Amino acid sequence: MEIVIVPDGAAVAAHAAAAMANVIRGTERTVIGVATGSSPLGTYEALAEMVRAGELDMTDVSAFALDEYVGLDPEHPESYHSVIGKTVADQLGMDPARVHVPNGFANNFSDACDDYERAIEAAGGIDIQLLGIGANGHIGFNEPASSFASRTRLKTLAPQTRADNARFFNSIDEVPMYSVTQGLGTILDARRLLLVAQGEAKADAVAAMIEGPVASLCPASALQLHRFATVIIDEAAASKLKLRDYYDHVQHHRALAPA
Repeated sequence: MEIVIVPDGAAVAAHAAAAMANVIRGTERTVIGVATGSSPLGTYEALAEMVRAGELDMTDVSAFALDEYVGLDPEHPESYHSVIGKTVADQLGMDPARVHVPNGFANNFSDACDDYERAIEAAGGIDIQLLGIGANGHIGFNEPASSFASRTRLKTLAPQTRADNARFFNSIDEVPMYSVTQGLGTILDARRLLLVAQGEAKADAVAAMIEGPVASLCPASALQLHRFATVIIDEAAASKLKLRDYYDHVQHHRALAPA
């Protein structure tokens, strides 16, 4: 796992956008995985600046969202169909037909989840998956105790997750109880993982992900099992790391390491 610690959220966004842009430029018909929540927003804005400047073309890029609420109208401003449409497809100049979000209104969720898995496979798999992390260590909507082998499925949201997401709604009563999410096994299939986190509120989860045991109590610790996982965090999110000096040492000498 590569740990990159930068001064603030703006630097997190800039570094993450540069990493994604390098993959997009270097891969024909790239497939990216996209996340919602507040953590990735700066990354999307930084990518959008590249698109507006003519430095990046995303018209042939495909995207698969991590998750979606169940029972929330796709036109609702907080449905992930709407959020991904605005923050990803629209501002990055992507073809909406290439941007996929799980079906939160399926008649048969088992079949719909299997269909989503097949769609990812048919697209050639995810080249780079962008992730945030919840205060309880979740990635996507894989709550604590999720199986590391899990695939796209229906999940019941944890009380803390609903409370954290209530800021996007008028009250916690409006936050859906269920979601459809890519599983940890699905996420680990991506060729590269890129997780971003900012703020002291994420410090405990970040420390558990990087330095704790690989355990279902912290779903994000699954990144320790991935060959090409990069974590980009700001000073506040890094504040609980015990090996902080070593990560700084590695980062300082990375450019001098032999190829």
